[in-house]
Amino acid sequence: MQIGIVGKPNVGKSTFFSAATMASAEIAAYPFTTIKANKGVAFVRGKCPHVDFDTQCVPRNAGCENGTRLVPVELLDVAGLVPDAWQGRGLGNQFLDDLRQASVLIHVVDASGATDLEGNSVPPGSHDPVEDVKFLEREIAFWIRGILDKGWEKAARQAHLTNQSMEPVIHDRLTGLGVTEAQISAALRDVHPPENPMNWDPEVMLNISHAIRKYSKPLIIAMNKADAADDATLKRLAEAADGMAVPTCAETELALKKAAKAKLVSYLPGDDSFKIADPSKLNAGQKNALGMMEAHVKRFRGTGVQQCLEKAAFDLLDLIIVYPVEDEAKLTDHDGRVLPDAFLVPKGTTAKELAYKVHTDLGENFIRAINVRTHRTVGNDYVLQSDDVITIVSRK
Repeated sequence: MQIGIVGKPNVGKSTFFSAATMASAEIAAYPFTTIKANKGVAFVRGKCPHVDFDTQCVPRNAGCENGTRLVPVELLDVAGLVPDAWQGRGLGNQFLDDLRQASVLIHVVDASGATDLEGNSVPPGSHDPVEDVKFLEREIAFWIRGILDKGWEKAARQAHLTNQSMEPVIHDRLTGLGVTEAQISAALRDVHPPENPMNWDPEVMLNISHAIRKYSKPLIIAMNKADAADDATLKRLAEAADGMAVPTCAETELALKKAAKAKLVSYLPGDDSFKIADPSKLNAGQKNALGMMEAHVKRFRGTGVQQCLEKAAFDLLDLIIVYPVEDEAKLTDHDGRVLPDAFLVPKGTTAKELAYKVHTDLGENFIRAINVRTHRTVGNDYVLQSDDVITIVSRK
């Protein structure tokens, strides 16, 4: 699962990426600092089962801190988007191509209004950030429509003459974008296009493209630089995003993570507070900076970065965390590690589908599964629940 970090140039995308991943990314106050996409690993949180089973986990693919399991997700920070990027303006072609495999998008918006549509710095409050919310959706929809338009007349005529469903026709064109036929079907139900695809005019095609984007690459707005925005602007931004928005202070998150690494503060990503380790070791500048950070964290009940990642994973993608183990009695894998792996899977995933995710051979030789929490044997059609601990039994 890949999360794309998107938005105009100079709105704090790379700062958000660095704050989420602690990976290095060039950060500067001018457009197109990011030329090539940055990749990194961030984490979403869940309650580790070792707490319920009164044991100690030995994570392999994620860490565990004080009973909070950290599950890895891949982040992609792409080049900034400017108006008409779908026509190749700016770094538009590269930007859009980088997003092909993203499952969900975090749209970073400068909530302070200090960046114009081109990504240039302007006086705070002089640009209305609400204008940016629909801007990126429009660019992606035009990009999708451009892909569909190539040879569309011939494909539409053939589908009409043979009475072929349009879902596979569209799917063939968008396979490289990770779009499923189910998502295309949902989009067509929303739009209700004319029955004859030869009558799908540019406006209909754009509406279909908007709907496909909504289902295949859902968006959440990171209202970044929220500490420099007033509450009224943040409220308008959230309303423009239909509530799918989180106030974020990426610079504060990055600074707190660095301070925690230097053992100056005690802070876990997503916490709504932090504690200074030893105030006597701080100089006046550090105390002043931490005081400002404390005010930001208190105002928004956190920096918003971790909340944004988790809202994207758990709310937009509807994912849950499950824990496969080989030995249901000891909760171990074949190497004796306790609760070694945490998997993010979509709600509705079955036990057999989990087996395939763990290893193809397990899926192909699946016999049954064991719900470790209930000690019950379940079949291949058992629908996994959040925080399930599952043992897969297969033919050797």
